Amino acid sequence: MLKLLRTEAQVPAVWITAALFLAFGAGWFKAAATSGGLTLLLFVWLFGAILWGAFGVVRHAEHLAEKLGEPYGTLILTLSVTIIEVAFIVTTIATSTGGSPVARDAVFAVVMIMLNGTIGLCLLIGGLRHREQSYNLPGARAFLSVVIPLSIFALVLPNFTVMASGPVLSTPQSLTVAVLTLALYGVFLIMQTVRHQSFFLDPVDADSSALPEAPHGGEHGDHSIGFHLIGLALTLAPAVYLTEELGHIVEHAVKTAGAPIGLVGVIVAVLVLAPEAMGAMQATMRNRLQRAVNISLGSVLATIGLTIPAVLVLGVLKGTPTILGLDPEQMVLLAVTLIVSTLTFGGERTNMLQGAVHLVMFLVFALLLFHP
Repeated sequence: MLKLLRTEAQVPAVWITAALFLAFGAGWFKAAATSGGLTLLLFVWLFGAILWGAFGVVRHAEHLAEKLGEPYGTLILTLSVTIIEVAFIVTTIATSTGGSPVARDAVFAVVMIMLNGTIGLCLLIGGLRHREQSYNLPGARAFLSVVIPLSIFALVLPNFTVMASGPVLSTPQSLTVAVLTLALYGVFLIMQTVRHQSFFLDPVDADSSALPEAPHGGEHGDHSIGFHLIGLALTLAPAVYLTEELGHIVEHAVKTAGAPIGLVGVIVAVLVLAPEAMGAMQATMRNRLQRAVNISLGSVLATIGLTIPAVLVLGVLKGTPTILGLDPEQMVLLAVTLIVSTLTFGGERTNMLQGAVHLVMFLVFALLLFHP
């Protein structure tokens, strides 16, 4: 029992934190409105609790990947982490009085962080360590063939429709795009888990029909699948609530500091995606680039496939159109990112130059965030 408590310390920690904020959070937030020190303290506390809980989610997902094999392990990880982000975005929009750009900013941040930041670091580190790395080309193409149209429909198309003024979709357009996005994501999941699982395995594993390399250092390898599913759920549930609470602090701090409002979505995206990014880089260091590709591209696809339908339907129910269209400079950066991604994953091997290109685009994204 003591060993279990030590290894599963995230569960009581995040639940106790959630209980304290549920009981006393309103008073703390009210006092923090006039105290910068208290705001910083609450931010650090929530940030640390959520991040620690998120790594617990990743650990259980890794063990599930070991037992279930790919692509199920990566899929569980990406869906679990995406749930946290979707919950934050939906809650923020539901409690806002007017149109909120948080969904647009968060989804765009996820695309830039994963396609440029994470992929760039993985390819650069992998190139320096292993010179060239191989991955499963059909799997990467499948991801991009869905990511490209869905990201354009969600983040670019609203700027050019004429039935609604502004970077929004009309009610019929919102419902249609929501249904089509969810349907296409569902078709992709069927292909990934049923029809063409081999597309998402490491090339060596796909050829030999063997399972991918199991994660190292797992202390819970002897536990059942049910144990890890329950552990993942127990860690994930309070993390969703704490992320919503953190969002209020971040939004207040950004407004007080006069920083760009888009920074809220970026900060939340960085927090939520940190475990996935670390998992992708660890896989790259082990020369398992395919797992890094599954995590990075899968995270982008899951975010678009689940977030966009949720916020569009919520906007229709509220009677307030959801702001989705990007600014001109952001559309240019998105287009360049998608084009370069197709070139990066157009062959069967990658190198450090491709990683450097993606990292440069991520730095341009960071620059435009503060100096558009």
